[in-house]
Amino acid sequence: MRGYTVDQQGFEHVLQFAPENWWIADMYSLLSQKPGQLNIDALEDTEVLLLPKSEQEKLYLENPKFERFFRIITENSLVSNRQRVIDGLSLSAEERYHGFCKRYPSLIERLPQKQVASYIGVTPEFLSKLKADWVKNNRIS
Repeated sequence: MRGYTVDQQGFEHVLQFAPENWWIADMYSLLSQKPGQLNIDALEDTEVLLLPKSEQEKLYLENPKFERFFRIITENSLVSNRQRVIDGLSLSAEERYHGFCKRYPSLIERLPQKQVASYIGVTPEFLSKLKADWVKNNRIS
């Protein structure tokens, strides 16, 4: 799955991917109970669980272990998003691409290059050049 926004010019900005056994949510919408800002697409066959806030609260009351579980998930999401912002501000495009490869190794060959480029904040053409340069510079002579 992927989470993305679309700007006024119609450009997609991918914020997050969720490979197998991960989860994805519009945390802003969930926590603020305001309309969502994040579009979420299933890129492959996906099993989806929809849990309204009212049912989540009910679940917490019925089984307090779920409250701890969701707190941990939310904390992990906060840490991940903060690191993504820091990486976007301080790393080169090449470093961001290599970070993407480390974070999502199962997605490298499965995602369209356009979506990967959007995630790391470059054009698809620049990503192609970056990958070609990397292959050229890392060949064993």
